[in-house]
Amino acid sequence: MAAEQSREERWSLAGTTALVTGGSKGIGHAIVEELAGFGARVHTCARNAAELEASRRRWEEKGMRVTVSVCDVSVRAEREKLMETVKETFGGKLDILVNNAGQLFVKAAAECTADEYSHLMATNLESFFHFSQLARPLLLNAGGGSIVNMWGCRWRGPLRRAACGRSARAAV
Repeated sequence: MAAEQSREERWSLAGTTALVTGGSKGIGHAIVEELAGFGARVHTCARNAAELEASRRRWEEKGMRVTVSVCDVSVRAEREKLMETVKETFGGKLDILVNNAGQLFVKAAAECTADEYSHLMATNLESFFHFSQLARPLLLNAGGGSIVNMWGCRWRGPLRRAACGRSARAAV
């Protein structure tokens, strides 16, 4: 009964597992802390090893169960390697996937090169789809699960120089 339980008991994530991409800073960092704070075992990744390790140490000091991997989500092979690590870490099960990693890109569309656009799409769109595919067996092994696709937006006036980056996020 909800009235007899504390907030922590009602919202407990004890026994659940989660992968949060892009968890070393920003909203990803906050999501990692919330999930771990409610008892989930969390694995997160980021491109910057030093930032990731600093975050891991702070989480460890707070008693949070968080493991980390360096991963550039724009690279298919690195996504596959990350999911193998997650599979091993969580015994083949995953309850929550949070697709959060992304890249902000501010440049006029006419100046955006094909390589820049491809990199943005790989990071901000393809990685979400691919991680969802890779996570499916682990989510099913856990009895179902949740996939959360994050889309962040900073508003600082007209988005005249953000068409390339925003197009990938709009597709999500």
